[in-house]
Amino acid sequence: MKTKRLLLAFTNFTGYTVQSEGLSDLDIARVMDRYYRLAGARIAAAGGRVVKFIGDGMLAVFAPERAERGVLALLDLKDASDRFMEERGWECRLLVKIGFGAVVEGRFGAGPDRRYDVLGKVVNRTARLGGGWITLSAEAYRRLGPEVQRRFRKLAGSRAWVSEPRAPYPASRAPRRRRSRPSR
Repeated sequence: MKTKRLLLAFTNFTGYTVQSEGLSDLDIARVMDRYYRLAGARIAAAGGRVVKFIGDGMLAVFAPERAERGVLALLDLKDASDRFMEERGWECRLLVKIGFGAVVEGRFGAGPDRRYDVLGKVVNRTARLGGGWITLSAEAYRRLGPEVQRRFRKLAGSRAWVSEPRAPYPASRAPRRRRSRPSR
């Protein structure tokens, strides 16, 4: 185990639970396995690592020197994932939450199930980000160059930055903004 500064991203799909109710478990597994391969390839191509998939969720990390490349890959993954789901007739859209900071990384677990993971306050804070289709913490935003920063806007009343998709989605599928907690 060691402490390391990383860019980390949580993703999950809006509408996934409702969508999956009308499908067989095998159909869900086939679609999600294809999505896992799509997401894993995009993350790896940008020099990142998928820490884990769980259902429709993913946790991925990037080294600090790959932060901007990682954010660009996540923007691309958002578009590719939305097209992927749309092509299958699924009304799911990808939400992406991106943070940056110190985490404890290492192999965690019991016996043969020990595997790489990241833990810490930054992981928890990133998981709770909300506000847009793609939400960046202020710390992650500061890791970006001016050209990539222009793709985001400050979320009023919070310390987060958001990017909207290239094509608007129906209001019924738009992410709901979480109330932000006061800064301490």
